[in-house]
Amino acid sequence: MADRMQGKVALVLGAGSSGPGWGNGKAAAVLYAREGAKLVAVDVRQSAAEETADIVTAEGGEAIAFGGDVTDESQIQRIVAETLSRFGRIDVLHNNVGITDIGELEDISKERWQRVMDINLTGALLAAKAVVPAMLRQGKGAIVNISSTAAVHINDYTYFSYSASKAGLNHLTRALAIRYAKSNIRVNAIMPGLMNTPLIHKQIAGAYVDTAAMMAARDAKSPMGRMGDAWDVAKAALFLASDDAGYITGVCLAVDGGLTCFNG
Repeated sequence: MADRMQGKVALVLGAGSSGPGWGNGKAAAVLYAREGAKLVAVDVRQSAAEETADIVTAEGGEAIAFGGDVTDESQIQRIVAETLSRFGRIDVLHNNVGITDIGELEDISKERWQRVMDINLTGALLAAKAVVPAMLRQGKGAIVNISSTAAVHINDYTYFSYSASKAGLNHLTRALAIRYAKSNIRVNAIMPGLMNTPLIHKQIAGAYVDTAAMMAARDAKSPMGRMGDAWDVAKAALFLASDDAGYITGVCLAVDGGLTCFNG
């Protein structure tokens, strides 16, 4: 176990995986713990959070798990309070919760639009609102928001609410970063590009003839000729959350194999 996060407490929202394998939140949570952090794993599915926490404890780390809905402010406030009661501090808030909703404009109801906004954007705001007071008392902290390259360029998918919510998350990231810069609270975002995670098999596969076609098409779109994976996102998150990034705030970092350069 390394020590880039030694003595820190990491609260990861969306720490489970939407299917078998490694999602972005699950990989980041485990990597934080491997680097010495005490992990608080939160997922809307309690079992998914527990699976991640069990991996950490099996490796000799310390982790607790909660089920929680990021759109419910009372639940987030409760989880933050219980984390502070257990560990006394929160050094890293990692916002990984997000969904897609593919559909043509005429099919997108107000309710579908609002659901994506609530989960992808409002949830991150509510989490920051709950955690920042503790970071202010500590005199430091780091927030890492998981956005998307869809925030800055348009691709082939018709997920209008997803693109808009992630663009909003980018700007929320920058606004929070400037507001709390003098308080030594750093706020950054990661914009994954074409990634091979369980989420795409659950939420995007329907846009293709079959899984093989999806994998081939997404690999081909990357300038590097392949998709990235959850560990690429996790390693970037670890850097931004660690003291190695102590003078970095307000950055929306593309982890995309050059995709946004190519299509930007």
